[in-house]
Amino acid sequence: MKLSKIICRFFPVILLMVSTSCASDDDYVQVPIENILEQRLVDLYGSKEALILPYSNEFSSIPSDPNNPITEAKVALGKLLFHETGLAKLPNMEEGMHTYSCASCHHAKAGFQSGIKQGIGEGGMGFGLFGETRHKNPMYQDADLDIQPIRSPSILNVAYQEAMLWNGQFGATGINQGTEANWTIGTPKEVNNLGFEGVEIQAIAGLDVHRLMIDETFIINSDYKDLFDEAFPNIALEERYSKLNAGLAIAAYERTVLPNQAPFQNWLRGDVNAMNANETKGAMLFFGKANCYSCHSGPGLNGMDFYALGMKDLEGDDVINSVDEATKKGRGGFTGNLEDDYKFKTPQLYNLKDVSFFGHGGSIETIKAVITYKNQAVKENSNVPSELISPLFVPLNLSEVEVNYITSFLETALYDNNLQRYQPTELPTGNCFPNADEESSIDMGCD
Repeated sequence: MKLSKIICRFFPVILLMVSTSCASDDDYVQVPIENILEQRLVDLYGSKEALILPYSNEFSSIPSDPNNPITEAKVALGKLLFHETGLAKLPNMEEGMHTYSCASCHHAKAGFQSGIKQGIGEGGMGFGLFGETRHKNPMYQDADLDIQPIRSPSILNVAYQEAMLWNGQFGATGINQGTEANWTIGTPKEVNNLGFEGVEIQAIAGLDVHRLMIDETFIINSDYKDLFDEAFPNIALEERYSKLNAGLAIAAYERTVLPNQAPFQNWLRGDVNAMNANETKGAMLFFGKANCYSCHSGPGLNGMDFYALGMKDLEGDDVINSVDEATKKGRGGFTGNLEDDYKFKTPQLYNLKDVSFFGHGGSIETIKAVITYKNQAVKENSNVPSELISPLFVPLNLSEVEVNYITSFLETALYDNNLQRYQPTELPTGNCFPNADEESSIDMGCD
C-alpha cells in the first residue's frame, strides 16, 4: 500500500491542516471536515449528541435539583417573578421602589447577563438597546446602590452548574460539601443550609441580596395567587406564598433558559449546513489543538473547576465602590484555602457577542481578545502570584488565522438569536421590565 494511502486512511485530522497531502492518488477522497469534527466529538464524549442542550420543555432531560423538580407551572411562575419589577419593595431609597428586577442584571438582550460591565439593580437608570446605557441615578450615593463587585454571570446553562457565582459559594451539594464552616450565619451564604443545589440557593438568597420582596398580601391579591397555587399545590396555604417557593420557581425557570437554537446545537442535531467552514474549523480547534474543551465541556460548554488565569478585577475610574479582598480572591475568598486564591469558575460560552467585556472583572473587551489572552498566556493582573496560575494557562501556539477560526465558532456558532422567547410578553402587574425607572421605560418604549 502506498504511504499516501496509509496517511489518508489512518490520520484524517491531518487534512484540516494540510488538505492536499494525499492529492496525488487518483482514488483519493477527502474526508469532509464535518465528519472529522464528529469523530473528534465521538472520541471525546462517546457521541456528538452528548453535547446537545435539551429543548426547554424537555423537563426530564434538563438537570434539576431532586428537591425542586421542574414543572411547567413552576417555570411559568418563575419567568414572571424573575422579570417582575413589582417585587422591588425593599429599596434603600424611595426612588428605587418598583424599578428593578432580577433581570436588571440578567436580561435576554445581553445574553442574560448585564449589558454593562458592572451590573446595577437598585439605583440604576436607563437601558438603551441592550442594557448598555444603564447608569447610576445621580440621586444615589454609591453606598446606597445595589451594584455588583464582579461581572454579572449569565444565567444561560445554569442547569449544568452545581454551584453558583464566580466563587461557587451558593450550593449545598457536590463541590461545596465540606465547606459548611463557611456558610456564615447572617450572610447570604447561610442559605446553603437549606440543602438545595446552587441554582436554587442563589435564587432564594438573591431575593434578599437584591432588595426584592415576596409579599404574601401582594401575592394573594394579584394574579400571582393562582400561579403560586398551580406551581405549589401540595404546599400548605400558610407556607405557599413564600420567598422560598418564589426562589424555587425562579430556579426552575432559570434551568430552562438554554441556548438550544444556536447553529452549533442545530449541527449537533443533524443540520450539516448549520455552521459555515470557518466556524467548523474553529470547532475543530476548540475540541483539538487549542484544548479549550479541557475546561469548557458538556452541553453548557462550562465547567465546575476553578482556575487562576491572572485576569484583572473590576477596576478603573468608572468602577463604583472598591472591590473587597474576598471577591478578588475568588474561590479562596469563600473557602479560605490559600490554594484556592484567585481561582474563578469556568464560565459558559454561549451568546458572548451580546456584550463587550469578559473575564470576572470585565477587563477584556472582545471575544477574540480573550482567545488571544489565553493563546499568549501572559497574566494581566500583577497581584496574582505566578505560582498560583493554573498549569493549563500556557501558550497555545495558535496562528492569527486559527485565533480567527475559534472566534468565529464562539461568536456565531454558539449564538442563539432568539433568547427573547425566554422573557414574558407582559407582567401580571403591567409593569415595565427588566427595569421600570422613567429613563428605562422611555428607552424600551414601555408605558
